[in-house]
Amino acid sequence: MASAAGSSNVMLAIHEKKTTATDLYRPLRLYIASTYSEREAAAADDDLSVVRDLRAAVEQPSLPDPSSLEQRRDALLAYARALALVEPRFPISPDRAHVHSLTFTWHDAFKGNKKCALASIHLEKASVLFNLGAVYSQIAVAADRSTDVGIKTACGAFQSAAGAFAWLRESGVAAKAVAAGTTTVDITPECAGMLEKLMLAQAQECFFEKVIGGGKPPALCSKVARQVGIFYEEAYAALSAPPLSQHFDKTWVSHVQLKAAQFYADACYRYSLDLHQKEEIAEEIARLKIGMSALADAKKAAKGVAAQLMDSVNKLESNMKTNLERAMKENDRVYLMRVPAAGSLGALSAASLVKPTSLSEVLDASKERLFSSLVPDGSMKALSKYTEMVDNIIRTQAEKLQQASEITRVRLKEMDLPDSILSLEGNITLPLDLKEDVEAVQISGGPAGLESELQQLRDLSRVNQELLVQTEELLQKEANEDAQFRTQFGSRWTRPQSSTLTKNIQDRLNLFASNLKKAADSDSLIERGVKENYPLMSILDKRPIESALPSISRPIMSLDGNEDAIVGALKQSLRQLESLGAHRAGLEDMLKEMKRKDDILPKLMAGVGSHDDLFKKEIAKYDPICADIADNIVAQEQLLLQIQAQNEQFAAVFNIEDYKAARERCYKQIAAAVAKYREFKKNINEGLNFYVTLQEAIGKIKQQCSDFIMTRNIQCREMIEDVQRKLAGFSFSSSSHSSMQRNASVPPDQSSPSPPPHAQAPYASPPGVDSRLGYSQPEPRPAYSQPYPPSYGAPPQQPSYGAPHPGQYQPPAHQPPPGHDYGQPAYPGWRGPYYNAPQPQQSAPYPQPPYNAPGAYPPHQSNYYRPQ
Repeated sequence: MASAAGSSNVMLAIHEKKTTATDLYRPLRLYIASTYSEREAAAADDDLSVVRDLRAAVEQPSLPDPSSLEQRRDALLAYARALALVEPRFPISPDRAHVHSLTFTWHDAFKGNKKCALASIHLEKASVLFNLGAVYSQIAVAADRSTDVGIKTACGAFQSAAGAFAWLRESGVAAKAVAAGTTTVDITPECAGMLEKLMLAQAQECFFEKVIGGGKPPALCSKVARQVGIFYEEAYAALSAPPLSQHFDKTWVSHVQLKAAQFYADACYRYSLDLHQKEEIAEEIARLKIGMSALADAKKAAKGVAAQLMDSVNKLESNMKTNLERAMKENDRVYLMRVPAAGSLGALSAASLVKPTSLSEVLDASKERLFSSLVPDGSMKALSKYTEMVDNIIRTQAEKLQQASEITRVRLKEMDLPDSILSLEGNITLPLDLKEDVEAVQISGGPAGLESELQQLRDLSRVNQELLVQTEELLQKEANEDAQFRTQFGSRWTRPQSSTLTKNIQDRLNLFASNLKKAADSDSLIERGVKENYPLMSILDKRPIESALPSISRPIMSLDGNEDAIVGALKQSLRQLESLGAHRAGLEDMLKEMKRKDDILPKLMAGVGSHDDLFKKEIAKYDPICADIADNIVAQEQLLLQIQAQNEQFAAVFNIEDYKAARERCYKQIAAAVAKYREFKKNINEGLNFYVTLQEAIGKIKQQCSDFIMTRNIQCREMIEDVQRKLAGFSFSSSSHSSMQRNASVPPDQSSPSPPPHAQAPYASPPGVDSRLGYSQPEPRPAYSQPYPPSYGAPPQQPSYGAPHPGQYQPPAHQPPPGHDYGQPAYPGWRGPYYNAPQPQQSAPYPQPPYNAPGAYPPHQSNYYRPQ
């Protein structure tokens, strides 16, 4: 025990417990290597060195100067945090498998000859906390209390010392240390409680010195002094009971006892001064006598107390005696009041101005990184349990929030809110699904756009009809020319008739003509349907569509003119309901964010208290949000009842039922118009697709016909030459050749050159020469050349710009031999179906399809338009 007197009052400081040197590095490293792995042990080398150095710093004795004391305090705090991280990872305990060769030895702070040596982490933690409280008390006593700064420093340090001893007792560290084995008395819960009260008494005493020095009223000074006495009385009671009664030196007991009596008497003295000012002389006399009696009794028992303390007590006693004599004289001469008995007086009031400073923050090891890679299975299971608890809270609260939002939505829909209010203000809205349907119709052109699409049908029908006619004319012209030559040459004209070769093509053309006729009938039906239903569908052309909806109108006659008040009250309630909904959304986000940041593993590994206590404390941080959610739901229910009553009044005044009926009729009209529009749109799209497909098919047939006619023209020339050679004995003159050309009515080729000389070949091929059909051997056509004269009925062709078309006829490389069968197919692909493999689109004299993009409503499979 040490004492100091920066003022007239003497205060006590606690000496630290002494310890012997202990090596933590080697035992802890061996444990890590055996329990985890050598790799983990190597990784923990730096952390082990830190713990060893912190323990070594604690082993060094402290110096009395303030700066050294503060360094000592910081070293003890750092080591205490390190021990919090060591405890859950290393079983340093005598009652189970523990870290071998590790024992802590500590001496009693009040009886140095007594010591305790245990393999217990709890003994180590309790001793460190005790020394922390002792250092705080030394810092307080070392402060100069003659100055305001010194008083403030001393008062804060005493409260921190009380906090250290309170932590030692309340956290269970002291009890665990005692349970681990025979320990010294100084770290028992009883001694920790006594020292806590002693430190609080001295902290309150600092406040008493401050109020006295500040000249505060006597009544206030009395209350502060009384609380000082109470703290000392509680410390004295603990010192007088086992196990402390036989452990502390008598001077300790005498000091605390005399301090308790001194401040009780001082409280009586200060209170008597206040009574004298109020001229309550009788009670003043009684209070002074009670205080003086307490001082006299304490002085008799006080032995070995500090002289400064005894001088302070004597001075107080002298002042009280002087005031008592004065009060008695005044009462005898002036007031003549009866002095009340001591038992009839009430207890003096007390004012506590101090409390133990919580050390939870400075002892919190959750932010330390020591041994962070070592996580025992027990800690992981505890973390999993806590996570499950949090998830249960989040899930339960989220369900409550969602249920509350759903209740709001359903109740408002039942009351037709806020649509009714919006309608009254002109802000009418369609149901979302119906509005999306209308928007899709308007984006695709709406009913007004159907006419342009019908015109596309007409144009495509006309183009297909023209293509069909052109193709038939090509075939007919070729057939007429073939018949003319057959008449002219008779039996010498041996090639097959055109009608025989083109029968399949003609059948397809007839089929296309039939399909075009049916399509035209369907087009007429569509046009008639659009025209007849346009009045119904015209509502879809209104922009915005909401302008077609009915609205709520104000009553023509108002009885009391309170319509605006009714609407205003309902709108205000709806705004409050909206605010509650927004608040719920914010609460849900707060819950999720709190869970995201909720990481208690470092706190679990800090080893402070039991897991259940930690869980209870950590889960409690969700309580405010849960309470807010409950309050929000209750407020919403009350507000919905209020809105229901207000809406009933609103509906009665504005005749809402008639408005609802008119609105539903309008909804049905719009839905019917959308359905009818979709029907026509679907039919038109099918028609467009039909015409585009048919146009492509007719185009392919037309191309086949053109190729067929080209081939027939070549055959015609070859056959004419063959016949002429037979008639003239293979000797032809230029004039006879010209005459034959005219007689055969073959017009001169003015658009393209005649087949080049190198393309001719003798009828009898020499050995080794390919004798296959001449027109089946393709020869590349010169670029940008017209294939054959248009006089044969083929439409003008665009330049080929490169490789020939796969299905396009090529000029023959060789003449066919005599006696060749001209009935063989002249074009490899012309007999096939008109849906041949895809070919590059060739330019033609007819326009491109005006409609080749899908509409807003994709076409469905239907037999309405389909080639037969």
